[in-house]
Amino acid sequence: MCNVDAEVMLTDGSRWSATVFTVAEVARLMETWTTSGEALGGRYFWVSDGLIVRDPGIDNMTHVIAGLIEADEFSAIFQRFEDD
Repeated sequence: MCNVDAEVMLTDGSRWSATVFTVAEVARLMETWTTSGEALGGRYFWVSDGLIVRDPGIDNMTHVIAGLIEADEFSAIFQRFEDD
């Protein structure tokens, strides 16, 4: 898994979302965009609720998300759903 939309429900019942990418996936997308013309021909990458991780896989992404919660950095990256 190199690119996934994640939804997290915290113990307080609030729901949060982000798109998680690996570094390699970002590079792959930017390379693809050099020929498609997206993002000024792959010259930038931007996403409002994006989280870039080094290693692929659900286990790795889960560990990173848990670490963000423990370090109190989670809400700076994930977007809270409006209905909460």
